[in-house]
Amino acid sequence: MVAEFSREAKSTLCVRLAIVWSSLSPTRVKHTSSLTSGADMVDAVTPEKRSWIMRQIKGKDTRPERALRKLLHAEGYRFRLHRNDLPGKPDIVLPKYKVVIFVHGCFWHGHECQRGRRPKTNEDYWNRKLDRNAERDRMTQEACKNMGWKPIVVWECEMKRNSLAVLDRLRADLPRVEN
Repeated sequence: MVAEFSREAKSTLCVRLAIVWSSLSPTRVKHTSSLTSGADMVDAVTPEKRSWIMRQIKGKDTRPERALRKLLHAEGYRFRLHRNDLPGKPDIVLPKYKVVIFVHGCFWHGHECQRGRRPKTNEDYWNRKLDRNAERDRMTQEACKNMGWKPIVVWECEMKRNSLAVLDRLRADLPRVEN
């Protein structure tokens, strides 16, 4: 059964839908960003909202990191988290085996995969930033080696694609745990 509406009711309904729709669709805000060297940058959100979004990006206890810890723990490996006395504060530290594991996000650490693609806008800024991150990663791993630790890097995309393959790779690098 189709409901019949008067012309007045239809008009009111259309106005209400338009108001709701306009509140849901992103508004384009043109503002000057310090990241773009004074150039105007069109963003779908306000600078305050963008700041809030960027603050939500975590550096610790990310989903891939938690998944890897769960797998390692189930295998019987015991570890420490984010030891600040080691270079780069590794995500997972296995002191018994002198192994440190860094769980890298593909975008922020410049992995050669779909997730690691660099932005096409503001390329100079992003290239400098991501190149510095990659150089810092290399220096951190070298410092760990110099201290007698074995650094292992696990990429976010590896954990998403096949976490059991990551576990197999780690098993090859770690001694077998006796239960």
